[in-house]
Amino acid sequence: MSETFQHAQEEMKRADHLMFVSLKYTRTVDVLKSIVERLINAFDFSFEAYFEKLKKEKKIMDIPSIPKVKVDVLKNLFEHDEVLHNFLRLYLLLRKINKADFSRAREYRRHVTMTALLEDAEIEITIDIIYDYFEKTKEFLEYIQEKIA
Repeated sequence: MSETFQHAQEEMKRADHLMFVSLKYTRTVDVLKSIVERLINAFDFSFEAYFEKLKKEKKIMDIPSIPKVKVDVLKNLFEHDEVLHNFLRLYLLLRKINKADFSRAREYRRHVTMTALLEDAEIEITIDIIYDYFEKTKEFLEYIQEKIA
């Protein structure tokens, strides 16, 4: 297993701790935001590991450094892989959420809510929603692990 992929797994461990320890006791929007950042980092490291494998197999010449370009390259290389496309949509959504301005609601309560103010919509992130993103990111890491093994 590549060192880069291990970094992705480490980010997931950190996100796991944030989900099941920090968020359980503090319930703040800052913890939700930190989880989103960790999930993005896990995606980034996974992409890096996957691109290293693709470069070794000579499917690509060089590894793009810009995240949007990485997504476009993967979409073009694997245009019939709907599972990968769903993961890429999640990644782009997480990046939008991370960059967006946000508001806080019901902090220190079970229904803590971070509302990301995107240019075309408002997305509410609750504990349940962040848990879904966390689980999908775990599935993505398993998916990539199969591809690079």
